[in-house]
Amino acid sequence: MARYHIETYGCTSNRGESREIERRLRDAGHYRVDGPEAADVAILNTCTVVEKTEDNMRRRAAELADETADLFVTGCMALAQGEEFAGLDAEVLHWDEVPEAVTNGECPTTTPDATPILDGVVGILPIARGCMSDCSYCITKHATGKIDSPPIEENLEKARALVEAGAREIRVTGQDTGVYGWDTGERSLHTLLERICAIEGDFRVRVGMANPKGVHGIREELAEVFASEEKLYDFLHAPVQSGSNDVLGDMRRQHQVREFREIVETFDAALEYWTLSTDFIVGFPTETDRDHERSMDLIRETQPEKLNVTRFSKRPGTDAAEMKGLGGQLKKDRSSAMTDLKMEIVGDAYEAMVGEVRENALVVEEGTGDSVKCRDSAYRQLIVRNASEYGLEPGAFVDLEVTSHNTVYAFATPV
Repeated sequence: MARYHIETYGCTSNRGESREIERRLRDAGHYRVDGPEAADVAILNTCTVVEKTEDNMRRRAAELADETADLFVTGCMALAQGEEFAGLDAEVLHWDEVPEAVTNGECPTTTPDATPILDGVVGILPIARGCMSDCSYCITKHATGKIDSPPIEENLEKARALVEAGAREIRVTGQDTGVYGWDTGERSLHTLLERICAIEGDFRVRVGMANPKGVHGIREELAEVFASEEKLYDFLHAPVQSGSNDVLGDMRRQHQVREFREIVETFDAALEYWTLSTDFIVGFPTETDRDHERSMDLIRETQPEKLNVTRFSKRPGTDAAEMKGLGGQLKKDRSSAMTDLKMEIVGDAYEAMVGEVRENALVVEEGTGDSVKCRDSAYRQLIVRNASEYGLEPGAFVDLEVTSHNTVYAFATPV
């Protein structure tokens, strides 16, 4: 779990984005501290209105880079003039990518009693606590322990309660959803998802992070449920973390690259249109240039439409913290190269959607200004501007025509 410090400058839109960053960080078990000197991670949400403001942003970024182990810079100046921060040991990201980067490849941390939460029309359903992994870089395991899976009926009762309370999207979460049921001797994620989708009501279901090892053993059963259940978003988040088996071994990940490939191949065969989401940690202490190239090759091969890139950062109390780390500039260079490849692949995926109609997209939440954020059947984000003209509010289902894109999301209008 990371201690974070966040600073926000500029308009109401920036403040709203920072609130969303914090909400996601809290959901993942991280917590805010007073001042960068007490933080593991600093987040600077920048403004670029006038030259004086830009000078202030450069100065503040330099100060934060000196005061904290990791600095993430986002906001208007970061996106419009990212080169202004090139000389700093900082990572420039779109605000939506910050929460995943802060997690450093670790599992999310659910609440101790795995209580479901309704946030607008989104129901958060933690189905279990803990995991079956022993990753050398992850501190979350110290807080959560091994997997503890409540019975399917107990999770179904919570899911029904969320639907009855108004949830239109149920997000199935956990440290590792793929190993749900392992502690009871039964691999049962696919069974749970099928039962949740059978609940009466008009809603969608998104499966949260599932490590490749857990998914691999049930990949055919899981892909069959995805293909047959319309309520289930065709979206799989399986963090591979590296394209090198040597590095995966040093990370103590339980899977190999071959297993990740087989998962992707199985879902490709079962689903015509789906989203692969995965994570990579760059700059792990034992990662060589060749290991990094293997990761780049795996990305080119599997073409993930959502990719979280994280520079390795030591977490106190973990075995990886005792390893001799790589240089900050080397990690930065590898991260930049992978991020460039990511933007190319994700941009191509969204560009291919332009001109197409996505049926029954769900309006999930309000966006900035007079806009709403929607999700299509593969959980890809579609933004509808001037939403009030169409009477669109969170919870509505709508057919949308994709008109353009902004690399990591698309713009659309109701049909």
